[in-house]
Amino acid sequence: MENKRKSTAIVVGGSSGIGCETCLRLSNRGWNVINISRTPCKSTKVKNMIADVAAGSTLTDVITAAGERYGVNALIYSAGFSMAAPIEYAKESDYRYLFDVNFFGALKAMQAVIPFMKEKGGRIILVGSLGGDMPILYDAFYSASKAALEMLAKEAYCELKNYGINVTALLPGGTSTGFTYKRKVYSDDENRTYAQSVNRAVAALADMEQRGMSPAEVAEDIYGLLLSNRPPVVKACGFKNSAYRIFSHVMPEKITLYIDKRAFR
Repeated sequence: MENKRKSTAIVVGGSSGIGCETCLRLSNRGWNVINISRTPCKSTKVKNMIADVAAGSTLTDVITAAGERYGVNALIYSAGFSMAAPIEYAKESDYRYLFDVNFFGALKAMQAVIPFMKEKGGRIILVGSLGGDMPILYDAFYSASKAALEMLAKEAYCELKNYGINVTALLPGGTSTGFTYKRKVYSDDENRTYAQSVNRAVAALADMEQRGMSPAEVAEDIYGLLLSNRPPVVKACGFKNSAYRIFSHVMPEKITLYIDKRAFR
């Protein structure tokens, strides 16, 4: 993207983790950065606008206001929520909230920025997860929402490419952020007969995340996608995650599911 010093990026979910690192990276490299989240990004270089991504109309209004004032060259959707619970006992209020944050919030954000991008083009990056390709044990709704996000990116790429709008789903693997400790984990009483298995899976996932990539590495991938002349529609972060994703697509389904299940024991 040319004339980067005058480019405006809206980052949804930029108060912490990958979103915060993305705000810092872009603002330090001359971008006009607007963070939209419930809590502000601490960087003084970032403009903050407050919205709850689970409240679609509020998010739409805030993005529209930002677009009318600053224009929009790029949207990075990095908001996310995770819950560890067996499918059998998962509460409707929890998994509907998860989809509101992880999927429908992204959809609302895209719908809000597209009108601003249709004339001059733009970039949309949806921060997904390798968990959308391979299930995370007892985090079924997170995996399902990220799979939906990946498909949304593919469809949007087909619909919007003629307008010069490039859409990419970026898939980090385990990433060392505070997201690990914000996950909603059901209690043993709520998990009932699954309690021990859920606890082991949660501990294994936390270990994968805290030994994984840094948010700065993921933010650098996001920056690279913004500058790329031909960004991919789907991209895994890092060589190891890319290789694992390829492996999961070429091996028989039951083998990859077996390996995946063993990883959470």
